[in-house]
Amino acid sequence: MDKKILLDENEMPDRWYNILPDLPEPLPPPLDPETNEPVAPEKLLAIFPMELLKQEMSGERYIKIPDEVLEIYRLWRPTPLIRAERLEKFLKTPAKIFYKYEGVSPPGSHKPNTAVAQAYYNAKEGIERLTTETGAGQWGSALAFATRLFEMDCRVYMVKASYHQKPYRRVLMELWNAEVIPSPSNMTESGKKILDRDPENPGSLGIAISEAVEDAVKNENTNYSLGSVLNHVLLHQTIIGLETKKQLEIAEAKPDVMVGCVGGGSNFAGLVYPFIKDGDVDFIAVEPEACPTLTKGEYRYDFGDTAGLTPLLKMYTLGKDFIPPPIHAGGLRYHGDAPTLCLLVRHGIVRAEAVSQIDTFEAGKIFTETEGIVPAPESTHAIRVVIDEALKARQNNEEKVIVFNLSGHGHFDLKAYQDFMEGKLT
Repeated sequence: MDKKILLDENEMPDRWYNILPDLPEPLPPPLDPETNEPVAPEKLLAIFPMELLKQEMSGERYIKIPDEVLEIYRLWRPTPLIRAERLEKFLKTPAKIFYKYEGVSPPGSHKPNTAVAQAYYNAKEGIERLTTETGAGQWGSALAFATRLFEMDCRVYMVKASYHQKPYRRVLMELWNAEVIPSPSNMTESGKKILDRDPENPGSLGIAISEAVEDAVKNENTNYSLGSVLNHVLLHQTIIGLETKKQLEIAEAKPDVMVGCVGGGSNFAGLVYPFIKDGDVDFIAVEPEACPTLTKGEYRYDFGDTAGLTPLLKMYTLGKDFIPPPIHAGGLRYHGDAPTLCLLVRHGIVRAEAVSQIDTFEAGKIFTETEGIVPAPESTHAIRVVIDEALKARQNNEEKVIVFNLSGHGHFDLKAYQDFMEGKLT
């Protein structure tokens, strides 16, 4: 069997998969914080285009990918599914390990799968400018890339801790003509209030979302774009899992364990949602111990942002005011999670694990040594659990098939790896 399983571009899926019809119960609706009633769609039109709102609430199991989006996807898709034979040999495991490598996209992660789609639908409805937040910079760089393709303006509120930790992500966004602002900032009322209370605030995704939403609401021809959590975002990512299904069929392999890291849930959902109905698979969502939303959060309604500008979402949450430590996996520092993923965890269909920062970097170094790819700090969370599962398979002499999403490369995260190797990480 070939180590790298490739699809021809003509085999790329032409539809996204929508999990909503296959959830174990109807998804609790977003609530208007003023009335505690389901939020009226016209309220959301202030920041989202109509087509994305339709996708957010659609009951269709499959939604056609526009030809214009498919054409851009072909710049890097289909992405390879790779057998991690050297990692298997290093671990002396009978398990077969496969990873779907999303780091081959121009911004280096899975994020353009939805950024391109969101920019397309906004441009089609005449929107000229998008605002957004970003943690580690993967989402911000993806949206900067996508808006440039559609000749739109883009402003990115980047979590301040990551803004300083990852300067080259900022440079990448600026190369695509995006404006990058460290958050919290003095450019919004919500940012000013936080800085007045705490001038040294390191920022959080919740704060950056507040700033980006406020900016969108106050400016003409501007919409807000979100990189995770909402259903339409996760929908666009399912092209990952749909490709993986075809590739596993070619490899004559059936997954026993599927793993992904989780901040808001988009790359995990992108890989596993198309497999949810397929039966006996152990789906593992991995998060940082520093931000243990699924493992230690409460399942309740909460705001998606710190200032309380968004609708209330039913999800596992650490509370909108939670400020996680400035760990290097900036994309996983979010107080909540995708409502669809939270419902699946609630029903025991997906299980969650939390891992420590040092353990994840150890796993990332092992993967770099064996497979040659430097993984993003976010992806090392998945790799940590993949290694643990492969060692369990060795102990129990089980020939399991383990599949995970390598959601991005770590070329802009070498300072984090340097800190790890010099013993400076906590």
